[in-house]
Amino acid sequence: MKQLIFVSLLLFGNTFGIFAQKYGFIDANFILKKMPSYKKAQQELDNFAQRAQQEVDKKFAELRDMEQKFLAEELLLTDDMKRDRKKKIEAKRKEAEELQQRTFGYEGLIFLKKQELINPVREELNKAVEKVAKKQKLQAIFDKSSDFVIIYLDPTHDYTDYVLEELGLGDKEDNPKKNKGNK
Repeated sequence: MKQLIFVSLLLFGNTFGIFAQKYGFIDANFILKKMPSYKKAQQELDNFAQRAQQEVDKKFAELRDMEQKFLAEELLLTDDMKRDRKKKIEAKRKEAEELQQRTFGYEGLIFLKKQELINPVREELNKAVEKVAKKQKLQAIFDKSSDFVIIYLDPTHDYTDYVLEELGLGDKEDNPKKNKGNK
């Protein structure tokens, strides 16, 4: 009987502890868009991607030129010359496709550049979120801008503004909760 009472108290205590936990949420995309370091990194990534796309486009343009030239001269070429040209065209196609894959494919140059530029900004955001969680005594903070589906969020648990403040990006015009108190 004593064991049953002990187990019941233990279960009741654990259940109560679950309900006593404090959670919050943030909008990481909103915060990132406010961060100058993110804007700079995103611009640098966009410029890098644009240059890479131009390089890939140039390779495919060279391939199209070779194909058009071959089609225009095909009737004048011997069988050996045709085979040789087709091999060169196929080699150029392979070269262009490999460049495209190395640049834009899984773990390609764009992916690596994005990690190089964006990861430090995300780490900065994560450190600020961690500081806010500790200051506010939160057990968990969710990101409402990610794929995590949330049906309802009580705005009183939105800690986006605290993270912005921690990053030194607090702006009273963008903060509806703080404006309510000031009116």
